[in-house]
Amino acid sequence: MEIAIPEIQSYTDRIIKNLEKVIVGKQSALEMVVVGLLCQGHILIDDVPGVGKTILARSLAKSLGCSFSRIQFTPDMLPSDIMGVSIFNQVSREFEFRAGPVMANIVLADEINRATPKTQSALLEAMEERQVTVDGVSHPLPDPFMILATQNPIEYEGTFPLPEAQLDRFLLRLRLGYPNLRDEIRVLELQQLRHPIQTLEAVTTIDEMRRMQEGIKQVYVADAIKRYIVELTRSTRESADVYLGSSPRGSLGLFRAGQALAAIRGREYILPDDIKYLAPFILSHRMVIQAAARMKNLSADQVVTELLNTIAVPGGSFEDAAPLQ
Repeated sequence: MEIAIPEIQSYTDRIIKNLEKVIVGKQSALEMVVVGLLCQGHILIDDVPGVGKTILARSLAKSLGCSFSRIQFTPDMLPSDIMGVSIFNQVSREFEFRAGPVMANIVLADEINRATPKTQSALLEAMEERQVTVDGVSHPLPDPFMILATQNPIEYEGTFPLPEAQLDRFLLRLRLGYPNLRDEIRVLELQQLRHPIQTLEAVTTIDEMRRMQEGIKQVYVADAIKRYIVELTRSTRESADVYLGSSPRGSLGLFRAGQALAAIRGREYILPDDIKYLAPFILSHRMVIQAAARMKNLSADQVVTELLNTIAVPGGSFEDAAPLQ
């Protein structure tokens, strides 16, 4: 049974408002988290400690009424600590699979850059194939499945930077940032008696979420928008400031995230402004900046902004876009 776009907007508004009871003043970041959820993508939160990364993941799981697991990465962690192990049952005389913490709907991978490359790479199959393989046997992960990974951009001692192959698996990279004065006062007021997450209730179900994930695929994407997406992604590979540009997975991410954002905002079609808004979140972590550009303090976000100013935006009236059949 298909779900109408206004229904998706209603569901997502409910989720975002529920999250705002806990995460104050970060409406844009919460919207991006819901975009990632609708796209069945994974999110990397690159920010300093104490801004609400862990609480955001727990609040999202509570809002959906689904299972939640937290993995605190350390240098001595092994892949089996995440995926699970096969244990010999002496009664049945057979090996039994004991699932690891990755077997949950929402998984918080806290300080993922503190794990060794061997452990980081163990997540690649889970993120892309949505299954884990232990002793040659594949075990499917729950549906929906989403990894919210965090890393601290300040502390580099004792960390292992994520390889490009793994960064490419993340649909979005977010930064929450510190709250402003009014919002930080509001945080104090909300936590005066108890933490608001203690009273947070589910506002949707997993089945409804699956319907919404299928429903966003109805959103109309004009040929001019598809060309704009591909031209923008290709420009990251041709820029003089970029050593390694975005892969085609960046184009796919912009395409699907554009559909999700349009549905969240109650539209049955994508606008060029949707793509321009999403580009820094989806493309910047997929790029490696040239050493000369880094010496000029040029960041990936700044390069994406420059590219957005140089790529021609499609014209025409998108208000008259073909309605859904």
